[in-house]
Amino acid sequence: MVSGESRWEKRERIRTHLLDLVEETGPGRPLPGERQLCGELGVSRPTLRAVVDDFVRDGLLVREHGRGVFVARAKVAQHLSGAAPGQAQGLGVGGVDGTWASRALDFKTVAAGPRIGRRLGIAPSEQILRITRLRTVDGDPMCVETLHVPHALVPGLSARDLETDSFYRMLGQRYEILLTDAAQSIEPTVVDEWEAEVLGVSVHTPALLFERAARDAEGRVVEFTRSVYRGDRYRIFTRLSLAARPDGGRVVDGSWSAATTVPGADTLVFDPYWTN
Repeated sequence: MVSGESRWEKRERIRTHLLDLVEETGPGRPLPGERQLCGELGVSRPTLRAVVDDFVRDGLLVREHGRGVFVARAKVAQHLSGAAPGQAQGLGVGGVDGTWASRALDFKTVAAGPRIGRRLGIAPSEQILRITRLRTVDGDPMCVETLHVPHALVPGLSARDLETDSFYRMLGQRYEILLTDAAQSIEPTVVDEWEAEVLGVSVHTPALLFERAARDAEGRVVEFTRSVYRGDRYRIFTRLSLAARPDGGRVVDGSWSAATTVPGADTLVFDPYWTN
């Protein structure tokens, strides 16, 4: 125990110690028991548990009933400023860790409706494909996403197609649709009951909500996609340029989009949707 230490200083000391342990221990390995940690840090069990609870909530630690506390598996990182370390630049934009796969959960032709019609720039009565699929990384559920695509643009598209090939690649190669830009937003959210069941997490677990609209060379909105990524296993990584301006000031510039060329399509994309 540190003499004269405030409550905040005590929590920060525990946090720093646990963060060091997480780095030293490695994914899947157990942390020392509560009694040992309390003795090393000179704190009570309730105080230690409060900090551990924060780390469990943030996805750094995992509690296993009857076994103890373990370091969580590393988060999947999406590199918005280029390919992931060790990944060839030509494989896509925004390289993402791990091996991605997809499984169709729902595949229907429906009327666009007012909200999706506005997103796609079409009449509410126009037919669209509404496709919901589960994205996995190395076999683990990672994301639930729902695609909305004008039916007339993709005749003959099947659920199986989206499990075996990239949607964007098919747009270019099969349908000769040249994508030129995409607008994407990212914000925090929590999973609902259905998303929690599909992703294998608790209801109201923190998540990241991605919404993306992609346009083709003619200015048409080709797709609107809503994706919910697990907050405990997914993170965003970007590099910032701190280049000096001629007037001596500094410019902070984050690379939040990038372009690449694939057979049949010039595309702006940000996620594993591109290569899987």
